[in-house]
Amino acid sequence: MSIFVIGDLHLSFGTNKPMDIFGVNWENHAEKIKQNWINKVNDNDLVILPGDFSWAMNLKDTYEDFKYLSSLPGKKLLLKGNHDYWWDTLTKMRNFLKENNFDNIDFIQNNYFEYENIIITGVRGWVLDNKEENEKIQKREKLRLEMILEKIKEEKGEDKEILVCMHYPPFTKDIMPKSEIDLTKVMEEYNVSTCVYGHLHGDSSSQAFEGERNNITYLLVSSDYLNFELKKIKEGD
Repeated sequence: MSIFVIGDLHLSFGTNKPMDIFGVNWENHAEKIKQNWINKVNDNDLVILPGDFSWAMNLKDTYEDFKYLSSLPGKKLLLKGNHDYWWDTLTKMRNFLKENNFDNIDFIQNNYFEYENIIITGVRGWVLDNKEENEKIQKREKLRLEMILEKIKEEKGEDKEILVCMHYPPFTKDIMPKSEIDLTKVMEEYNVSTCVYGHLHGDSSSQAFEGERNNITYLLVSSDYLNFELKKIKEGD
């Protein structure tokens, strides 16, 4: 089983939110992703989508977007992004999938998944700046990450490879979080191997850090940054 990742699909099959207003590279982007996906992914593979999946405002309005996703090969794991206003409780979202027979999709929300000795979990993260209200949310996200990583340690031990996905970057080239809200320190403490994140588009992508830092590999996986092609992060056996 191989593991792929792509973020920020910004689908709008159920609402009028064309993405080509953000540039010609976004023209017909859902079809570009679909064709690349079909060419790369098998039914036993896993695809991680770290946020901003759909422009829908309510869960019921995501039907066409999930229908598109479910029709593609592989198991899919979704994380919440800042534009996923449709996101609801885990129970309600899973019931929605079950009612519509979207049985190859699940959600990362205060939980984790194990695939071939790799543990996958994540948190949304939040804006990095000096505003007090944003720092409060970052502290909450840090606590959530600490709690799930501690749970993984207790239930799975310390010999598992851990992949953390976030929607917001944990840091950028020009902004490092304060120590009390530093998600990177948490990941380092629990020996996370890889962190994938999205959110950054266009010119802002130049601020993304990619590569290894303190034994963690960081990857930006926004769909436009990847030229709407899925990125393989683990080769299947």
